[in-house]
Amino acid sequence: MLAPDDLVLCSGTLLQAGLPEMIEAAVAGGFGGITVWPEDVARARARGLDYADMRRLLDDAGLVVADLDCLLTWLPADAERARKEALMQPADEPVFYELAAGLGARSLNLAQGFGQSIDLDEAAEAIAGVADRAREHGLLVTLEFLPWSGVRDAATAWEIVRRSGRENATVLVDTWHHYRGPFDHDQLRAIPPERIGSVQINGAPRVGPGDILRETMEARLLPGEGDLPVAEVIRVLDEMGVTAPIGVETFSKELQALPPAEVGRRAGEAGRRELARARG
Repeated sequence: MLAPDDLVLCSGTLLQAGLPEMIEAAVAGGFGGITVWPEDVARARARGLDYADMRRLLDDAGLVVADLDCLLTWLPADAERARKEALMQPADEPVFYELAAGLGARSLNLAQGFGQSIDLDEAAEAIAGVADRAREHGLLVTLEFLPWSGVRDAATAWEIVRRSGRENATVLVDTWHHYRGPFDHDQLRAIPPERIGSVQINGAPRVGPGDILRETMEARLLPGEGDLPVAEVIRVLDEMGVTAPIGVETFSKELQALPPAEVGRRAGEAGRRELARARG
């Protein structure tokens, strides 16, 4: 179980690393947990590791799995579009329940990765269905807002979660998405603190390179780098009474060129530095 001051190393920070290397990085950075993508497990299996092996690596390192990331096929229309148009083949819902059974996990993260519009009631109904099924596997559900999608900000994500009527449905707050969106802290304050299920922190320059999708997947900065006031966001969440795990998620080509342990060390130092700035 994650302690209140534990940080989580998000898989996207080591995009192409295998699960053993991610665990090594998390230990080097002093993290208490990691997030896991289906691709991480597929690569581990290709190296001959089964779930018992992976669980043993986690246990030996004193790590837990926080979020399972990221279910993109929760909206039927977007799922069909993803299968027809996308180059990637996103994992379907049962895959994540298999991961939860094999590795243990706290929450299942959802995002709208293939659409730019959304019907709030249809989305709420879809979230409710996922939340009901996820509860059978002991999972919270988090909905992550992406500024280029139909779930473009915290207010939209919370409205969908609220309409779902499911207590295990929550919002995931990523500081990069918040900053590249309206950056309106009152949207965060409108969410009950217990309904913010996970937090991800990272940095960004005031003005990005122009291609928001490329920036989000290749050019994020570590927390505290650039102009994104990460400590300010943490203070707002603390003042609200949010106690969700905080992960460091920095998609960066520069970081991915470094040894995983070095990435973990830098990410851990950056995350703790911002927590110290926020909390004195």
